[in-house]
Amino acid sequence: MPDVKHFDPDAVLDEVMALFWRRGAASTGIQDIVTATGLNRSSLYSTFGGKRELYLAALRRYVHERSQPIFARLIADDRGLAAIEDFFAGLITTRCSGAHARWGCMVANGHANGENDDADISAVLREHHDQLSKALHIALEREQQLRISAGQAADMLAMLAYGVNLRSRAGADEKALNATVKAALSALV
Repeated sequence: MPDVKHFDPDAVLDEVMALFWRRGAASTGIQDIVTATGLNRSSLYSTFGGKRELYLAALRRYVHERSQPIFARLIADDRGLAAIEDFFAGLITTRCSGAHARWGCMVANGHANGENDDADISAVLREHHDQLSKALHIALEREQQLRISAGQAADMLAMLAYGVNLRSRAGADEKALNATVKAALSALV
């Protein structure tokens, strides 16, 4: 007879995602996860596996639920640079205010904290980067007056997005982040 779960695995994964996002994988121990979720280790291990598997599942969930919808909106927006301006404005607002202020981006945090040493985690981080660059590239192809190729500009803007995520986590001022993005975007046209 299958084991009956007395908890919602999706809700638990959301809690674990928030914990890893806020604290990072290296700074989060299994006991932290047990405390945050209220589950015992046995339930966690039997449902998700160990800490590595939990982190990987949480990272995939973050990309699917947080990043991909934003990338899809950017791809669907046909306004070129104006769409990218809105992307960065939303990114900065999200990173500097609200429920997840100063958490940065779970993906950028994973890159910065060296969590990409694991091949499976590295693949998720790389896929996220490729999706971000592709979305920016598609939006830039709609801009008629670029000074550099859309591909080069997309790579630069992807790096800028990671920088915004990391600097916001470190407490950078929203006004300063917006000024930096404005300067970078104005250099493109």
